[in-house]
Amino acid sequence: MKTIIHRAESRGTTTTDWLNSRHSFSFGEYYDPNRVRFGALRVLNDDVVAPGAGFGTHPHRDMEIVTIPLSGALEHKDSTGATGVLRPGRLQVMSAGTGIFHSEYNHSKTEAVSFLQIWILPSRRGLTPRYDEKDFSALLNGNGLLAVVSPDDSEAALRISQNARFSLGRLDAGSSMEYRLGEGNQGLYAFIIDGVAQIGEETLSSRDGIGITETEAVAVDAVTSCQFLLIEVPMD
Repeated sequence: MKTIIHRAESRGTTTTDWLNSRHSFSFGEYYDPNRVRFGALRVLNDDVVAPGAGFGTHPHRDMEIVTIPLSGALEHKDSTGATGVLRPGRLQVMSAGTGIFHSEYNHSKTEAVSFLQIWILPSRRGLTPRYDEKDFSALLNGNGLLAVVSPDDSEAALRISQNARFSLGRLDAGSSMEYRLGEGNQGLYAFIIDGVAQIGEETLSSRDGIGITETEAVAVDAVTSCQFLLIEVPMD
């Protein structure tokens, strides 16, 4: 097993009067040649947007974009005609493909919104733009792991155009679980949303990340009650 550790405090930062964004990988004006991507995982941004503010209409192409709200309400609009308000438990996948325009605003005028936005390189370029969202809130309670993004056409998870899988986990203190990777040259990036967990030989706290390769399975042991995101991606 090989690992690479990204401690919360080592992440890049973008701060404006309305945005506080932390970057696990190079993004915008933050560039670290050692942190450009982890396999097909290109971006993992941890964003907090002030009330009533947000990202105006802007373009993307040839990227799979997953948004995971953590608190508050995030308003989405895009050129496919999709609109909606995402709250914790409701996730979105946007396949930018040949080109898409979208905007993201804090739906509230009084409370900040916090969310993770993850970019995955697609399996091929030139796909038809696509948007989908799903409410997992009723399934995210309790001890365990829930698949929320998958390359398979199934009703259980949102579909992504890459051999990538996202799972959200919650464990009570003292609990443990094992994640088994798929066949091929797959890696796993684990991001601790809150709490403390032991992954391999490393103890990780809130907003720490760890990339893991050259293994068939990864054990997660909860030091305290914790919530985490597991992202499995091809490393080729």
